[in-house]
Amino acid sequence: MPRFDAQHLLHFGQSVLTAAGASPDIAADTAKYLLEGDLLGYSTHGYKRLYFNAKLLAEGQARGEGDISVLKQRAAVASWDANFLPGPFVAAKAVRQACDMARDAGTATIVVRRAQHVASLAAYLQLATEQGLLISLLCSTPAQASVAPFGGKAPVFSPNPFAIGVPTSDKPLLLDMSFSMTAAGKIRQYWERQQPLPWQAIVRADGQLSSDPADYIEGEGAAILPLGGTDLGYKGYGLCLMSEIWTMSLSNYGRLDGASDGESNALFVQVLDPSAFGETADFLRVTDDLVARCKACPPLDSDSPVRIPGERALANRACQLQQGVELDDATWGRLQRAAQRFSVTPPTPKDD
Repeated sequence: MPRFDAQHLLHFGQSVLTAAGASPDIAADTAKYLLEGDLLGYSTHGYKRLYFNAKLLAEGQARGEGDISVLKQRAAVASWDANFLPGPFVAAKAVRQACDMARDAGTATIVVRRAQHVASLAAYLQLATEQGLLISLLCSTPAQASVAPFGGKAPVFSPNPFAIGVPTSDKPLLLDMSFSMTAAGKIRQYWERQQPLPWQAIVRADGQLSSDPADYIEGEGAAILPLGGTDLGYKGYGLCLMSEIWTMSLSNYGRLDGASDGESNALFVQVLDPSAFGETADFLRVTDDLVARCKACPPLDSDSPVRIPGERALANRACQLQQGVELDDATWGRLQRAAQRFSVTPPTPKDD
């Protein structure tokens, strides 16, 4: 897979989005946080989405300029209507605002409706952890039904990612996961590579389990199983319910409201300031101890020591900033397509 200089990719992304109709600040944040997904290893939600984001802007399905509407506001809570602004711009803005509010109130919660697809939630976590703040994020898609409830064989939920960021005395703890067995983007990635899934994460309309991504991508009526699969999926089912209530219900933007809104998201952002609850030094002491106990746990495989969530992602980020960002053939093809459509010079692989 070719590697690209991160700054060259960032400039390319900004140029494409600006040509598609985004204002400079929206283009900058959208390109930055899409690229952050790739840097951290969440390639299904990184620059693979750049062409799609630009296409939405060019066709008027996303707005390239304008303001977010503040629907309700209190000292520590707010409700926003993003009015179909690009998701990475909106998500970063919501996290920054929640951090500012939490500094004053000790905690802050912002719910957002009608943000275009926010991509990888992990990309926004360090906006909070770098300030010594805890953060949790939830996201759902009212127009998307792809995940079955436990015991069912038809799609009801979107995959509903969840992320947390926790500051420590060293590197932050970063977790980004979905409440389905796998994300729809990951299934598409296996389909593009013509590879089977490592697990039977799909239930077909006839009730049969499958690891063939074509059953989901090309078939009709197939669904992704909730986290836990057919044995423990009631846990993932409960988390799917929780996430859609925390995002859709609180923002008043559910499946009845957003049925025709494509990949537009409902987003939940919550930030906590440890100093509002106790002493920051003691928070770090307790958290560091927990991390140390996990890392000291004897591993099942001596070649695979216990890791902390985010450890591999941060190592991947550091490596790619130094050696170049690795993009698969499907992503590289989409970047070339974006370059052609929006008359922007494509980035050059580092090996060329």
